[in-house]
Amino acid sequence: MPSGSTPMHGKERTPPPVWDDYRVGSSITTRWNDNDPYGHVNNAVYYFWFDSAVNRYLIEQGALDIEKSDVIGLVVQTSCEYFAPIAFPDLVEARIRVEKLGRTSVTYGVGLFRGDETTASAAGSFTHVYVDRENRRPTPLPAPLRSALELITL
Repeated sequence: MPSGSTPMHGKERTPPPVWDDYRVGSSITTRWNDNDPYGHVNNAVYYFWFDSAVNRYLIEQGALDIEKSDVIGLVVQTSCEYFAPIAFPDLVEARIRVEKLGRTSVTYGVGLFRGDETTASAAGSFTHVYVDRENRRPTPLPAPLRSALELITL
């Protein structure tokens, strides 16, 4: 077995990513209602955090106007691996990067870090295909969007 891997149902599990594997981040405050009956944040909430972290970055970079941009990103794929629980009242840092940048699409990587931990509690990815707001047909990434994405590309 390779160093750092853990067996998982006959497959090798990749170790959790670390803080420096990502380019930028934003803070998230967990809410009481994020917890499920098992005492940790429900898995569905992680996907809200992924989407919020990416869109916050794009808005802050001036690359996305959620009400007026000619192009919008539609999510076509998502995934998440969970390594350690997060629960209210934890503070979370959502760190992001671009893993693949195409002509009309981008795949983001997102790591969620609890408190001041430097190893991710969860890591995931999702792919946006950018489309024309009106006709919903794929369209090339506008220059300001591409520039913002290039800044955080691996």
